[in-house]
Amino acid sequence: MYQGNTLRLTALDDGVVELTFDLQGESVNKFNARAVTELSEALDLLEARSELTGVLVTSAKSSFMVGADIAEFEAVFAAGGDSVKAHLTKNIRNFNRLEDLPVPVVALVDSHVLGGGMELCLACDYRIAAHGARLGLPETKLGIIPGWGGTVRLPRLAGVDTAVEWIASGRDYKADAALKVGVVDAVVDSGQLHAAGLHTLAQCRSGLMSFQARRKAKTEPLRLNPTEAGLAFESSKGVVAAQAGKHYPAPLAAVKVMQKAAGLSREQALELETETFAKLASTPTAQALVGLFLNDQKLGKKAKQWASRAEKPVNRAAVLGAGIMGGGIAYQSAVKGTPVKLKDIAQAGIDQGLAEANKLLAKQVERGRLDVRAMGDALNRIEPALSYDGFEQVDIVVEAVVERADVKKAVLAETERQVSQDVILASNTSTISITSLAESLQRPENFCGMHFFNPVHAMPLVEVIRGERSSDEAIARTVAYAQALGKKPVVVKDCPGFLVNRVLFPYFAGFAELVREGVDYRRIDRVMESWGWPMGPAYLLDVVGLDTALHAESVMAEAFPDRLQRKFVSCTEALHNAGRLGQKNERGFYDYQLDRKGKPQKVVSEEAEQLINAQVEHKGADIDDETLIARMMVPMATELMRCLDEGIVESPAEADMALIYGIGFPPFRGGVLRWIDSLGADAFSAMLSACESLGPLYQLPPSSRERFKQEPIFYPRPS
Repeated sequence: MYQGNTLRLTALDDGVVELTFDLQGESVNKFNARAVTELSEALDLLEARSELTGVLVTSAKSSFMVGADIAEFEAVFAAGGDSVKAHLTKNIRNFNRLEDLPVPVVALVDSHVLGGGMELCLACDYRIAAHGARLGLPETKLGIIPGWGGTVRLPRLAGVDTAVEWIASGRDYKADAALKVGVVDAVVDSGQLHAAGLHTLAQCRSGLMSFQARRKAKTEPLRLNPTEAGLAFESSKGVVAAQAGKHYPAPLAAVKVMQKAAGLSREQALELETETFAKLASTPTAQALVGLFLNDQKLGKKAKQWASRAEKPVNRAAVLGAGIMGGGIAYQSAVKGTPVKLKDIAQAGIDQGLAEANKLLAKQVERGRLDVRAMGDALNRIEPALSYDGFEQVDIVVEAVVERADVKKAVLAETERQVSQDVILASNTSTISITSLAESLQRPENFCGMHFFNPVHAMPLVEVIRGERSSDEAIARTVAYAQALGKKPVVVKDCPGFLVNRVLFPYFAGFAELVREGVDYRRIDRVMESWGWPMGPAYLLDVVGLDTALHAESVMAEAFPDRLQRKFVSCTEALHNAGRLGQKNERGFYDYQLDRKGKPQKVVSEEAEQLINAQVEHKGADIDDETLIARMMVPMATELMRCLDEGIVESPAEADMALIYGIGFPPFRGGVLRWIDSLGADAFSAMLSACESLGPLYQLPPSSRERFKQEPIFYPRPS
């Protein structure tokens, strides 16, 4: 009946027509502008078909639909509110037309359906999902709300509590959970989906099921009296606001929209949703989160390109050094399906590594993410080893021994003699030059860095570091392994600190200078956490470990003495000298006590305050919060610009995502470079000018000055 680039119509028996989404040239369906146009054309044909008795909405892809085409959002959002409303209105009209067809409409959800695809399903009369399917409305994670009727239809279909939970959280849910709350009407085996859909349409034709009653509920005001609605929404708003936080306005905005629309008709409620969507789309948060989403896609695409160049897959891996870090890497490999040898020189090390892996797997079982059988399978993929027996069969070896160059060089050279000629060796080092470590190897082209962040299971980023003699194959296979572990690999050039630590330690240097000048470290933590960081610099140093931080600081200071060489005893050093190492010994800038769940919780330490007051020079600084933020952020920003100019990282997108995934830079700001773009060249230049008298740490590198003659500085305007 109809064949487009994104969908087709097929006439079936008994007057039923199947509307199948199948975006050509893509692995997934998404609602781009072409799909919106073609859906309108398909609806023209359906509305004109006199013999029509029912419509099945299906997908030819392995998943139903991932939602709107986010790549189109940047230009639409940048064009302003009227552009946003026009963009939304076309598909709002489509979904209303689908909902208003004179025949029943059934959506068959075979796998994932998200965002705009979910809103399409909500416009249908019935939804039947396959076991294993997942459904959700993730728009609030982009700083917006559902814009094609999600806030209108879901509360009328499944109730206020479910709608608030689904929309405000942005999570996706299993089909069985969706069935329990009435979001889907049936869950069947994937092979039975089509037959179940046809059966439902037949039930409607026979009068045993009333699709008209379904529609009436979705197109009329919410079936709650004002008192009930008020109680339901008001109780939700406080919870949602607390969970989302002040930097993420979309979840609370979604609840407010649903509350205001509760007494309205479908058309009136949709107008309110559109107005709110347009307002949110203009916020810096939405623009940053959309940019972050697109940067993540670029990151994934680049990693996929690298992985495709690997001449050999990673079927088996090995980890050298079975401590907490080695055990974490082995766990990640095993739980994601790649068998791994875990080698140490002592049984005590093996025991510690296996204990770490076992603990992490047990937590997954406890949280319902794995069953006991899957846990056993994962443990069986970890092979403990005190020798190199069987190492000739592995495809990559990750060295994770103590952070000492002499030890690493000896271990890597010894390992190279035990493996086949084409095995890739990778060092999990946070500070030591990959080029320097390669000096001990006969095949330096088969060696690169693979820097994991701690804790391995929780931190998404892996820096893949290219030394001067690292080959493309070494990089490609290491990236492929990182992807197999479920990580976000970023390829960077070798330099002291690589990318993330090189940028992080100027931030810590700014912190040390502020404390030296008399600014309370607890206040600095509060201000930076209020700005959006998950933890302030003092708290972060405790988590990293003060001994680890001082070692890395010394490496960085030797490499960049003009910016990082200090001539005073820092607060970090004062605490370390007194035996306070941070969370690892429950004494750092804060003291730590375990809560009921066994997690360390920080409390104020009088001893830490006294040590800092006694040993750190004070100048009695009195600065406001805005200046404090500038003093913290300018060193990080200027160092990241240096890394970009030097080619340590190839693109602003990779630079920003590395800091978000590696150290938790506030996602709602989109990354350091996007944050600078949001400020604008003049505002950031003024921030620099106010700080530049403090020395090289606060001065823009000459190589970056040309950038500030253009606007935006790092990301081109969407067109």
